[in-house]
Amino acid sequence: MKNLKIHTIETAPEASKESLEQSLKAFGMVPNLHGVLAESPGLLEAYKQLHEWFVNASFNADELTVVWQTINVEHECHYCVPAHTGIAKMMKVDDTITDALRNETVLPSEKLEVLRETTLEIVRQRGRLTDATREKFFSVGYENKHLLDIILGLSQKVISNYVNHLAETPVDNGFVKFKWEKSVATH
Repeated sequence: MKNLKIHTIETAPEASKESLEQSLKAFGMVPNLHGVLAESPGLLEAYKQLHEWFVNASFNADELTVVWQTINVEHECHYCVPAHTGIAKMMKVDDTITDALRNETVLPSEKLEVLRETTLEIVRQRGRLTDATREKFFSVGYENKHLLDIILGLSQKVISNYVNHLAETPVDNGFVKFKWEKSVATH
């Protein structure tokens, strides 16, 4: 069986080198996920573009974290949960939000909890929402653009979560301290 490789700038396909150089400039290193994605220059660019669009969408830092981590935890991504824990800290998201997402416990506000519940239903029901979920989502102040932006975040997370499962991507050194495994009690 052929394993997926974590490329460096030197080993990456020519069409991925510039993107990896941008990653190095942005992060001071090439994240292992970017190194794996580099095998497919189009997938690397798609992932990075989706990320940029999502962080500039309709959600604030807390809400971005809720969407990302809800999907990461649901998909049981050993790489993205720790990475987004560190990213949430950099974004100054309160640890109570991150801990609740990682541990699948109730979030500190109704609005964030509704966002998590809606995101989970979208993931689990392949984009189908009950009328009750929609009504609750809109009643806490969200709009149609927010529903669509959940799909944008999900698109990004499908790429990273699924690739990390295929590649068994090692967690980057800076995020190892946030290691995570899905609790048996939550299955």
